[in-house]
Order: sequence, then structure tokens, then C-alpha cells
Amino acid sequence: MITNAASRLGTSAYSDSSPVELRPNWTSEQAQAVINAVYRHVLGNDYIMASERLVPLESLLTSGQITVRDFVRGVAKSELYKNKFLYPNFHTRVIELNFKHFLGRAPYNEAEVIEHLDRYQNEGFDADVDSFIDSAEYEDSFGDSTVPYYRGFENKVGDQTTGFTRMFRLYRGYANSDRAQIEGNNSRLAVELAQNSASTIVGASGGNDGWAYRSTRGTMPTRAFGRSSTGSTDRLYRIEVAAVSQPRYPNVRRSNREYIVSYDQLNSTLQRINKMGGKVASVTVAQ
Repeated sequence: MITNAASRLGTSAYSDSSPVELRPNWTSEQAQAVINAVYRHVLGNDYIMASERLVPLESLLTSGQITVRDFVRGVAKSELYKNKFLYPNFHTRVIELNFKHFLGRAPYNEAEVIEHLDRYQNEGFDADVDSFIDSAEYEDSFGDSTVPYYRGFENKVGDQTTGFTRMFRLYRGYANSDRAQIEGNNSRLAVELAQNSASTIVGASGGNDGWAYRSTRGTMPTRAFGRSSTGSTDRLYRIEVAAVSQPRYPNVRRSNREYIVSYDQLNSTLQRINKMGGKVASVTVAQ
């Protein structure tokens, strides 16, 4: 069981289902179900057209010439995957997605991300894919026959709690695609990993009373502005912003920020955010 609040958090689609496995003496229908499950998980629930399907690779699986693990590897190294996730995204976002798609969890710490970034830069993307799929963790979790699934929701004994909370930064709902989120191609975890902090859990879109956008609510504001002393209202506003550059990171790493401003500073702050290249996700009353 993932959590007692699975339905409220939007994870019931996975708590109520079993891993998809290609067992001995499988039928062609079972092989097709595995193929569809691999496409759904490894491609981040993104829509795939008939013309995009990897037909030769599918044929190798249905004829028994390759394993499910080999099929996952082939999809991960395909131009289909690279066009959807490698080429459009910043490096840190690519690594986050690789953890999600290949190991079914979020990275536990910044060291894991840096390790894969170094391998990607020194040996190439395909070598980094192999490091995930040939790992002892992949073997223990999925082996040769099981389709990867979201293990990050299963907070077992010995697992890091941050892995559970960070999954909600990467997972936004069963009906959501990894290419259809307001945060775009920016890293979801760069700041939290650098600060070694846990994420606030906000349920996936459509599965709870929270936000469809993964809010920064629940964390300390990045900056707060005081009220003006003369003619100012006591009401404060919270501005949540996506894609503002962080000073300590190179330009390829970006994060969300939150501002608390008074009414008379609201317009000027919005203009400044726009000049910084930020995308305003919401403006709400903070007090």
C-alpha cells in the first residue's frame, strides 16, 4: 500500500494496480500489454502516435529475442525518447526524468544527480542510460521481466523519506504528461537537493483539493518586502514564480521562487519578475 491517503494525494492509480510483468509462457496479448506499459512509464505518460512506435523493437520483444529490460533500454536510447526529453530539457531536468522513468523514484541527494551529470558529460547519454538500467537497484527492483513503475511512493523500511516527498515534485498525476506541466523544462529539485531539504507534499492534479500547479507553498519565501509606511494597506500578496534563475547555479539550472509583497508594490514586483524571465504561476492573498 502506497499510503492511506492515496486517493487524496492522487496516487491511487498506482496503489490499486500491480507491476506489469512478462511471465513465462506469455501470450502475444500479454506482450502487447507490456509494450504499452513501457511506453506509458518510460515516456512519462506522453501521447505516442502510431507513426512514432518503435515497431522493430516491439517485434524483437514479441518474438522473444529480447527481454523487457532490453526493450526499456531500447526505448530510453531511441530518438523518440531523446526528442521528448533529452534535447528540449536542461541537464538537471534530464537526470531527474531518468531517475523517474528508469528507477521509478526521485534522486535522494545532489551527489546522485552530480554523478549522472558527470557521466552524461564525459561518456554520453547512452552510457548514462546503461548506468541506470544495469544498476543493482534496477536488477533488484525490476529484473529482466518487470516494467519499471513508481517505487518512490512505497516508503519502505530503510528508504529515505525525502525520496517519498520528492516524488511529488516529479509526479503530477496519472492523467498528466511529463511534457505538459507549467514548470516546463526546468529542474524540479535543484534547490531542494542543494539545500538537502525535503519537499512539501502537494497532491497531483485532479486527485485532491490542492493545486494543479506544484506550488512552493509551505516553504519559506525567498524574499519578503515590507509595507510602505504611508497610505499602504495591511494586506499582503504571495506571488509564486516559475523559472527564475538562482544566483548559485549556472543558467541551465532554474527553480521556483516566492515573493510576499504589499499591494502598492505588487505591480512593480510583477514587472521586475517579467524582466528576470520568470513565469508567474499564481498571485494570492497572503494575509
